[in-house]
Amino acid sequence: MSRYSTRSFSNRSSDGLPSMPSATLMSSSRLYSSAAPHRALSIYGGAGGQGTHISSASYSMPHSSAGGGDGFSLSSDSSLATNGKQTMINLNDRLAIYLEKVRTLEASNSTLEKQIREWYEKKGPAVRDYSGYLSTIAGLRAQISATSHENAKILLQIDNAKLAADDFRMKYEAELAMRQSVEADIAGLRRVLDELSLARSSLETEIEGLKEELVYLKKNHEEDLHALRAQMGGDVNVEVDSAPGVDLAKVIAEIRSQYEGIADKNRLDMDAWYKNKFDALNQQVSSSTEALQSSKTEVSELKRTIQSLQIELQSLLSLKHALEGTLSDTEQRYAAELQQLQSIIFKLENELNQVREDMRRQSEDYKNLLDIKTRLEMEIAEYRRLLDGEERAPVPKEPVVTSTTTRKVKTIVEEVVDGKVVSTHVEEVEQKI
Repeated sequence: MSRYSTRSFSNRSSDGLPSMPSATLMSSSRLYSSAAPHRALSIYGGAGGQGTHISSASYSMPHSSAGGGDGFSLSSDSSLATNGKQTMINLNDRLAIYLEKVRTLEASNSTLEKQIREWYEKKGPAVRDYSGYLSTIAGLRAQISATSHENAKILLQIDNAKLAADDFRMKYEAELAMRQSVEADIAGLRRVLDELSLARSSLETEIEGLKEELVYLKKNHEEDLHALRAQMGGDVNVEVDSAPGVDLAKVIAEIRSQYEGIADKNRLDMDAWYKNKFDALNQQVSSSTEALQSSKTEVSELKRTIQSLQIELQSLLSLKHALEGTLSDTEQRYAAELQQLQSIIFKLENELNQVREDMRRQSEDYKNLLDIKTRLEMEIAEYRRLLDGEERAPVPKEPVVTSTTTRKVKTIVEEVVDGKVVSTHVEEVEQKI
């Protein structure tokens, strides 16, 4: 918090003498009170608030013993007139100097205002550039959001592809288990077919043996018949005085017919059994062949299904790798763009802070110039008041023996916080000299 104080004082005489020039003093660190009875002080600042000077006008007044020690005594009218003229000359010179300083400060003030306006006009498009950057950032943020949504969709598709791949893997495992069970059934049927083939070969061997046995029996039977016929065709005549014997030819014919009937029956039974067995084996073989063919067809279909599933799985895996690569590239690209945008934002923020700092400094300079201008205007007004008072003051024709001089000290205290006046306090004290 800065503290500024302004003290103005004037000397008033009760006997009509010209009033002494007032002095105004301002300080930023402590309060000054200047009211010396023999020196009038004045302060003014140069252009830009630099090079502050204090000017003084010295004068002397003789003391008078007739006034009780409190007044002043003038020796003659000529000395008073001479002092008044000299004071007026000094005041006119100082007024001319102050007016020149005022004109200089007004010119500097107008120049600074023009520079400030030009600076604002030059810095004006930067605000529009900031809005363009903000719109670009908003567009990029929208693109980042859309890309995030696309990445989420891609991740969802990847998850769906993983679930589909798991389903296909489970189906593949189920089909593989089914294929293995069908192959096991086929192996069992092949074993049954081998057993049936062995049984068929054994039955065929048995049939061949029976045929050979039948031929052998037929051959033995024919030999027996030939032997019996040879025995019956001999010239032996035996007469036995006994009961008439059995007709051997009839008996043999009966035996032969019985044997042939048994043989035919056995042959028919064997043929029927063989035929039934062969038909059953043929039926079983045909059914096994059909089952084998259907199993082979199913296995081939399963192989084609497995191949298609493997191809689809490979395509899904390739799609997954491609999507992962695209996702990684997208993340890297947007991370780089985001970092670039952050650097741009940081740079723009630094520029904005610099602009704000420049504006604050220019505002402080402008306020300082306004303060200097205000103080100069106050001093000019005070000098004008002094000049007007001297012109209206009558010239004394007789010496004044006693005089009473009073001094009025006016103190203005202003508290400034961050370039703003928060409080103002005025103290006015009237003293007798």
